[in-house]
Amino acid sequence: MGGRQVQAARRLLAEALDGELPEHERVLAARSVIAELGSPDRLLELTAELASGEGDPEGCARLSYRHVLGFDKLLLIDGGPHHMLRAHLWHAGRGAVGKEDIHNHRSPLASYVVRGQLTMELYAPVRIAGDADGGIEADRYQESLSDTAADWLLEPAGPSRLRLTHVAQYAAGSTYALPAHTLHRAWTETAEPTVTLFLETGSGRRRHTDVFTAAGPHPGAVPKVPLRVEEYLSELATLTELLRS
Repeated sequence: MGGRQVQAARRLLAEALDGELPEHERVLAARSVIAELGSPDRLLELTAELASGEGDPEGCARLSYRHVLGFDKLLLIDGGPHHMLRAHLWHAGRGAVGKEDIHNHRSPLASYVVRGQLTMELYAPVRIAGDADGGIEADRYQESLSDTAADWLLEPAGPSRLRLTHVAQYAAGSTYALPAHTLHRAWTETAEPTVTLFLETGSGRRRHTDVFTAAGPHPGAVPKVPLRVEEYLSELATLTELLRS
């Protein structure tokens, strides 16, 4: 199902990621694939094809939404349990609950900055009491998905301390890839929209992620509201025009 670009992307993803790979090899494979799919001409052709209704607009719209971190999360290719390819569209000045949260993921990931710029911070837990570099205090939560509704569930898991280990800025044309447990946060401060291509791999997915916040208590559940099909296609059309500009 889908046009030529959709089918080609699905083949590339399947060939690179559907087998059983150690995590470090999966991270490298994901980074290689995302760099190929994120090349400007190829991504433009893919998004234009999807915006015309190719692929699975109904199914992808159900898994696309306005993320609590302030960006639109648009599913492009649904590889089921093996991989999911998304476009993230970061709008200048848009933020919401969880903007400053540090988190990890259920599986290894890779991202390509298509347009704009991202800042990334990496963190590690402070495990030794009284460490001279005491880090920052944060409340830890275990985040999972509701079995009965499309919500993020946040269960308090006690106080924690984290240490900043790395800061990087990624301009257009940059890629990065992270193992599942890597604690990080990313944001954009550009005046114009930032676009990233984001690849979730699926092998050995964790049941929950870890979320750390220094911004005060979180609600126990945050609604995940899927886009309607017409909203999804409209966002893809907007993304296609951004890529052309």
